[in-house]
Amino acid sequence: MTMKMISEERAESDAPAQALTARDLRRLFWRSFQMEFSWNYERQMNLAFVYTLIPVLKRLYPRKEDLAAALKRHLVFFNTTPHIVTLILGITAAMEEKNSNQRDMDAASIDNVKASLMGPLAGLGDSFFWGTLRLIATGIGTSLALQGSLLGPLLFLLVFNVPHIALRYLFTRWGYVLGTGVLQRVQQSGMMESLTFGASVIGLMVVGGMTASMINITIPLSFGSGDAKTEVQSIINNVMPCLLPLLSFGIVYWLLGRKVKPLAILGGMAVVGIAGSWLGIL
Repeated sequence: MTMKMISEERAESDAPAQALTARDLRRLFWRSFQMEFSWNYERQMNLAFVYTLIPVLKRLYPRKEDLAAALKRHLVFFNTTPHIVTLILGITAAMEEKNSNQRDMDAASIDNVKASLMGPLAGLGDSFFWGTLRLIATGIGTSLALQGSLLGPLLFLLVFNVPHIALRYLFTRWGYVLGTGVLQRVQQSGMMESLTFGASVIGLMVVGGMTASMINITIPLSFGSGDAKTEVQSIINNVMPCLLPLLSFGIVYWLLGRKVKPLAILGGMAVVGIAGSWLGIL
């Protein structure tokens, strides 16, 4: 081993540990409000997620090569309820902090934890914020607005945004503490693989439920007449409810596995839908 290599290793071992500050977490919080400013059909919130993490990653990775690798690591697909995204951001920031200070850490585990959490949290966040809190705020605001009160729109904004902003701020800190404390102990105990697997199963259950509820494909064809008339869709439903949405989802999944561009898939779906409706078979 040459003296140059020894000096480089000694310099790396003597390098001060990189640590995030309260200011870094506050910047994470403020930047998280723009999670949907660059939403795209291919990777959805990935650009905004990277944008939010830039101040954190710049502090943790002074070397240009390390910073570039960290930025590239988070350009993968990401999507969850934007109101609670700071929980995942805080956990990710804590794991990046650990990765910057421990050379033996597998950086792929950061993306694995992030991917396993976004599905379950999206299900919880959508149910609470879009399905519950928004309806409550709308009911309160609409009832007052119909009476001509200016408190209607004001209360709507307050009832929805005060809990949302408070939770967004608290989740930033809680996510960071969770990432530095609980996840570290889980990893040391060997339960990280089980935790990731369980979260992935929950995420797949959420995706399956969304497939059945959000994809609507029916075949209006029928044969026979009068009381003997039989609809093709009823036969399919008797075989397996939501079979057509499942098949369409499987085809899209197969095409993505074949490296077909998402925009090409969307264009093909539009063509098939329009042609099927025009021919009367969809």
